Amino acid sequence: MTALEPLPRRLLRDKAYDALLEAIVSGELPPGQKLHDGELAERLGLSRAPVRQALARLTAERLVVSKPQSYTRVAPVVAREIRDALAVVQAMHALAVRAAVPRLTGDDLARMRAANDAFVRALDAEDPAAAVAADDALHAVPIVACGNEALAETIRRYTPLLRRLERRRFSSTAARASAARHDALIDACAAGDTETAVALSGAIWGGLEAEAAAEEEAAGTGAARDGTPARTAGS
Repeated sequence: MTALEPLPRRLLRDKAYDALLEAIVSGELPPGQKLHDGELAERLGLSRAPVRQALARLTAERLVVSKPQSYTRVAPVVAREIRDALAVVQAMHALAVRAAVPRLTGDDLARMRAANDAFVRALDAEDPAAAVAADDALHAVPIVACGNEALAETIRRYTPLLRRLERRRFSSTAARASAARHDALIDACAAGDTETAVALSGAIWGGLEAEAAAEEEAAGTGAARDGTPARTAGS
């Protein structure tokens, strides 16, 4: 099943967003691909309105670029934007863990362990989309526990730019290191060891640096060794 197949009408805007995001992340809609709301609506089995709403959200998240009366297309991969988003998300998750550790309950820890079990099953099944969902579920526990909505909103705002990196990592053997770090993070949280938990959170998100470098190289966005400015894809 591809991302761009007819969807149940009950889901509308959010499901249109999920389908388009998955198509962008998976490469079904590659950088530079022109997007026509009528065509997308037909493929998804929806009216144009929810598709336009989904495209507006993706534009705000910088995964789609649009010029009124001219074009709408999948955004090029821009290394600086991805690295900036990664730095912000990494810092916010570390802050969430620092605030959450003293507040985590036994049920919270159980949810984190269940999410990591689902993460490992997804890796075994070679299902990166399911791995991303399980990873989200695990990290959502300290985000909710910390009770900082500004932090949560910042993570929601910048995480979509990292989905390509997560997909790349969770499609490789390197993802096994993430599963092991998840276990260590949960153990540190259970022990009330805040500093170790924060360090592990940083290491988990820092693991995407390799994927950021690979994405940069694949998209031709790397700065030349002689110091010339980095190019964006399609420039």
